[in-house]
Amino acid sequence: MPGKRAQLLKSKVLYQGKVFRLQRDTVIEPGGVRADRDIIVHPGSVVVLPIFKDGRVLLIRQYRHSVGEFLWELVAGRKEANETPLAAARRELLEETGYRAKRLYKLMRVVPTPGFVNEWMWIFAAEGLTAGAAQPEEDERITPRIFTLKQAENMIERGTLRDAKSICGILYYMRFLK
Repeated sequence: MPGKRAQLLKSKVLYQGKVFRLQRDTVIEPGGVRADRDIIVHPGSVVVLPIFKDGRVLLIRQYRHSVGEFLWELVAGRKEANETPLAAARRELLEETGYRAKRLYKLMRVVPTPGFVNEWMWIFAAEGLTAGAAQPEEDERITPRIFTLKQAENMIERGTLRDAKSICGILYYMRFLK
């Protein structure tokens, strides 16, 4: 049944926020299962792995209320409506770190939570970095820090870097491109 999609019988918006909406879809899925599925509809997001000439990488630390902790992460953010993933990656890199990249290239595209969120994440590598002033959003408090890839890998192994999109991007880069 690859390539088949569910037949949508009805859809109802339960909540509309500034970042996402929650809707309940009644569907008949491939294979004949009829179900009500609560779906978070998200415009998509981008993740950026900034890589310096010497091979070190930039991570950022910020507080994430949803998990009640400060997390080390790659640069990331929501893709705006009608914004390409590449443009969003450039914007987020500048906003969160102040860096501009001569070269951005896609590492991969992933679905982080397919059970109930339709969000796609585009993960990019950024090279040819030029420093500048960060332009964080009003509600962002971001601490950047440069790490070697070995340090980042050790953080993943020890569980001090727990953010899934960052683990995915770093390990993909190390395994397939480094």
